Amino acid sequence: MKAAWICLVVVGGGILAFGLVAVLAPSSDNERLMRADGVAATGMGFFGVLIALVPFRRRERWAWLALWFYPVFWIAHLVGRLPPGKDHVHQVVFTALSLAGLLLPTRAFFPPSTTRTKENESPGR
Repeated sequence: MKAAWICLVVVGGGILAFGLVAVLAPSSDNERLMRADGVAATGMGFFGVLIALVPFRRRERWAWLALWFYPVFWIAHLVGRLPPGKDHVHQVVFTALSLAGLLLPTRAFFPPSTTRTKENESPGR
């Protein structure tokens, strides 16, 4: 579980860092659009880190489901050849980290069923 939430915090931290850089030092011809993207990325990274640090670590199922946004986001960026960056290595790394962070603790969020049948509960057996 610890490795899982650390992976997700790294992904969220990377998005947060990109957002802050885009807000503070935009490198695009369209500075206003880059800053707007930076604000959105900052929010996405911030909320992702908070979700990974608090409800995900508490094993709240909604947090696990919500954080599936990360691999979807990174795969869409990779397939669509979207920015940031032109090498796309970071997209592969963030996709792998987010998938690892979500798949490693699957049993913690969805434990095997421990329900008993009526036959096992009847007295005398």
